[in-house]
Amino acid sequence: MKYKFFCLLFIFSAVGFAQFSLKGKVKSDSLEIYLKDVNVTIPELNLVAKTDASGAFKFNGIQKGNYSIMFSYPGYKTFITGVNLKDSLNMGIVELRTGYSEIKEIVVYGSNNSDLQKTANTISQISVSEMRSSGALNLSDGIAKLPGVSQLSTGSGISKPVIRGLFGNRIQTVLYGLRFDNQQWQDEHGLGLSDVGIDRVEIIKGPASLLYGSEAMGGVINIIEEKSAPMNTINADISTRFHSNTYGNATDLGIKGANQKFNWRVRAGIDSHADYSDGNNKRVLNSRFGGYYAKASVGFNRRRWINQTNYMFTQSNFGFLMDPIQLLDPPDDRLSRGFDRPHHTVNLNIVSSQNIFFLKDSKLKLNVGFQNNNRQEQEGGNKVSLNMILNSYLENITWTKTFKKVDWSIGSQGYYQTNKNIGSRTIIPDAMQVESSLYSYLKLNFSKIILEGGLRYDMRHIETYSTGLINTDPSTPGVNVKPFNTNYNALNGSLGLSIFNTGHFNLKSNFSTGYRAGNLAELSSNGLHEGTIRYEIGNPNLKIEQNLCTDVYLGYSSNWMNASASAYYNQFLNYIYLAPSNLQYIGFDIYYYVQQNAVIKGIEATCDVHPFKTNWFNWMNSYSYIIGTTKGDNLPFIPAPKLNSDIKLTKKFSGKITEVFFKPGISYVFRQDRPSEFETKTDAYFLVNAALSMNMNNKKNSIAVSLVANNLLNNAYYDHLSRFKYFGIYNVGRNISLNFKIAFI
Repeated sequence: MKYKFFCLLFIFSAVGFAQFSLKGKVKSDSLEIYLKDVNVTIPELNLVAKTDASGAFKFNGIQKGNYSIMFSYPGYKTFITGVNLKDSLNMGIVELRTGYSEIKEIVVYGSNNSDLQKTANTISQISVSEMRSSGALNLSDGIAKLPGVSQLSTGSGISKPVIRGLFGNRIQTVLYGLRFDNQQWQDEHGLGLSDVGIDRVEIIKGPASLLYGSEAMGGVINIIEEKSAPMNTINADISTRFHSNTYGNATDLGIKGANQKFNWRVRAGIDSHADYSDGNNKRVLNSRFGGYYAKASVGFNRRRWINQTNYMFTQSNFGFLMDPIQLLDPPDDRLSRGFDRPHHTVNLNIVSSQNIFFLKDSKLKLNVGFQNNNRQEQEGGNKVSLNMILNSYLENITWTKTFKKVDWSIGSQGYYQTNKNIGSRTIIPDAMQVESSLYSYLKLNFSKIILEGGLRYDMRHIETYSTGLINTDPSTPGVNVKPFNTNYNALNGSLGLSIFNTGHFNLKSNFSTGYRAGNLAELSSNGLHEGTIRYEIGNPNLKIEQNLCTDVYLGYSSNWMNASASAYYNQFLNYIYLAPSNLQYIGFDIYYYVQQNAVIKGIEATCDVHPFKTNWFNWMNSYSYIIGTTKGDNLPFIPAPKLNSDIKLTKKFSGKITEVFFKPGISYVFRQDRPSEFETKTDAYFLVNAALSMNMNNKKNSIAVSLVANNLLNNAYYDHLSRFKYFGIYNVGRNISLNFKIAFI
């Protein structure tokens, strides 16, 4: 039966349906010249073209439909437009406006691609090149530069993103178009993903459960893979970064090629970091980390079927503290990368297939994938204590039809997931989870207004199994993890409005809801976790956590300034959090998972000044402020108010050296004097950062070199979201990074 299905699918994809061409020319608005090597991208089709010496570009064999197209070129503003392809189309002359070349991409919201203005959601994006040029030590550290985004860290290697005060299972990470689960139920379990092989990260702020499902109640981290090579080319590159504080190095190399019908990519990387030093030049023993990364991808375009098949492998190690007494252990060599002390080892394998089927007057998107996650907690002496295998089988299917001014999508998402313990110690039980959903989404496109919204229904089943604890002393808080079997269901929706092109303004208003069931730790944990120095007890009777969020955004754009301000009010019903008790077990405090209604509210603002026809000066500023409260208390892990300000001074050349820029900046994090019950207040701190970069081009390759200094004054400080502060350990001191990338054209 399966054989017949695949034969029919192949025949369907190969039958003779009409295909069209799309072409045009690109020129400068200020000079009567056509531009060569402009990147012309159709993200949905994974196609990239470059203009020739006459400014011309052409795509062949494209199915009819609506597409977003992006034009980008150094020294010019990125231009995004849409086309409705019903026949072969000549776009004519496309003019690119000179001025500050702000990096702007077509954003992905669910299965839709659009200009940032043409969605009611608040979405931020940051490219890998930006993250690396800021000296980021990992992916979470890189996106924490954005307003409203922070990181909950346990040293320099273990960190997870925080969006508007929410993290872990309240934030959904999307990889290859599918939800990604890295067993983030514990505070010291980081995101664990590298920036190797990705193009950028998009952050959807606020509930996005309509199109992403459960655990997107706080936002979405959408990781976008690197673009295909331009058609009819083979490209290769190698990149390496050195970090002075951790004596660390990260290197990756890749090669990719493409033509009109076929594309492929291969990339591999490695990073290795020793222990970090704080602002007092004091080494933090066993804060080291490192990993190995590999990716491969192959895609094809068969008339009415576009496919991209991906594979990813990572193996990561993260040292951690079981007890502050460890800091007094005899240290090993300062440059040591060994993991003889307590550490996490995380192995990850992902296989996915992303497909678009073009039907007669609509299209069908089908993403399927398998994720295998093995997390080990080794307590030293090569003794594996915690050892869990999480297998996830996932699917997303969306049917989209475009009427005159309406895009209508119907979709379903689901997964089947199993958790298995094979170590000597158990914290959460063996379990099985199944989730399925159905949603409908409408987007109304008018000349200056976008109206979008929809409804979604989700069902989840969780079943846990009897899983013995290694400690059977009846005086402990629990001898065995009690199994349970339960079902959850939820109805969610959103309604949003975006008004744009009225002068220079963009006004957005969005009301959305989200939900999640408790994770396995919150529902059923019963054990001592040395990484958190707590004995944690779950509650299988926890209710569904839901939220209702109102978000308002106002943006302004002109030839000399881009500015934005947003405010949000997020009301939570049955917010789940960990609360201390007055009980102890063998000297460790016992914590229980409890529920209360809660509110998180805040504001964000940005201001980017770049005077008209002054390409050498750019002043970037951002500010964020968040308050989180529950009945009679403040919520834990709420970031302190933060102000960032950077000045970028750029000089362009016409020779082999094409650009040099210098970017000094400051980060001021205010005092956090609204701690939760088991937190401490955190003083304000001030960081000075600087970056110097140079780009060079010749006929065979392009080279980018940058020197970045973070915490240039080597201040000793505690970040409020650093879990090390409870051990009296400061954050990372001065770190100077040298980045080098060469691309072979």
